[in-house]
Amino acid sequence: MSEETGIGGLLQGGRAAGADGDDRQTGAQGAGSDEELLSYALETLDIELAEARRMRDRLDGSIVRACRLLLDCRGKVVVSGMGKSGHIGKKIAASLASTGTPAFFVHPAEALHGDLGMIGAQDAVIFISYSGRARELDLILPLLAESAIPLIAITGSGDSPLARAAACVLDVGVEREACPMGLAPTSSAVNTLMMGDALAMSLMRFRGFNAEQFARSHPGGSLGARLLNRVYHLMRGGERLPLIACRGSVMDAMLELSRTGLGLVVVCDERQRVAGVFTDGDLRRWLLKGRTLDDPIIDAMSRPGYVLPAQWRAGAALEALHQRHISAAPVVDEEGRLVGAINLHDLHQAGIG
Repeated sequence: MSEETGIGGLLQGGRAAGADGDDRQTGAQGAGSDEELLSYALETLDIELAEARRMRDRLDGSIVRACRLLLDCRGKVVVSGMGKSGHIGKKIAASLASTGTPAFFVHPAEALHGDLGMIGAQDAVIFISYSGRARELDLILPLLAESAIPLIAITGSGDSPLARAAACVLDVGVEREACPMGLAPTSSAVNTLMMGDALAMSLMRFRGFNAEQFARSHPGGSLGARLLNRVYHLMRGGERLPLIACRGSVMDAMLELSRTGLGLVVVCDERQRVAGVFTDGDLRRWLLKGRTLDDPIIDAMSRPGYVLPAQWRAGAALEALHQRHISAAPVVDEEGRLVGAINLHDLHQAGIG
């Protein structure tokens, strides 16, 4: 290589090539079609789906061994991985934790600077590395082995240091990445994510983890509101409860409707049991018939009226009101006695809907 074609020449050549490349790229962008972009997207999905199918076809008893290892774990599951593997590891840890398997993510670099102390003797570790040769493993693997902490490897290399040190290996290897240069983890990233989901869902179903338990991990969302709240948590009681006795009049019911704004008045007998209900609609229909406000409420009310059990989940109560095309209902205890009332607004205000 002559002096002219040394480093400076290469840099100049690189800049020139880059400039030409930019021009070509700009020209290609101008000439490219929507069909071309669509074809790229479809090709990406086709490659990733094909690799996912290949992973499914070779899935064997290793997933069973991994599940058994985590079912036997008395501590927590610690998930770790570098780069893109780390991002996917965080999702896998979150999926495990929200479906009945206590788990958290530890970054390998942070583990080597103190966070390794977060891993206890009763824990199990899932380490994600497609090559199985992340540099951090040189220091982490001996420490895990010294403490006899079981290790599950999610990797594409069955003969890597990670695979050899693991009690169980989950193979996410691919023949082809969707990246045309074969550099960006695409098909392998999808396989890793799917393997994590397969692991989490298998454990969840084996444990019989149910929707209410799931909601306890998500109390701040609409799912938690639907499943954790009971009718008695949200119902109106005391002075907010629209109530009159069977001996009352339509006038008494109208005043209660106006006072509480629930859209419904509960008519009770002397034992505090619901005899019927009277709604805004009932009032309009009563007056249109030419009847008076002095008439007895027992002649105007709807019998017996739909009631909601206080112990019902709020989500089930909402569905029941929608199915019956009503906006409110009395709430009764296990003995059938009136304890409150609730309407759609109360449920929506609690984030249920």
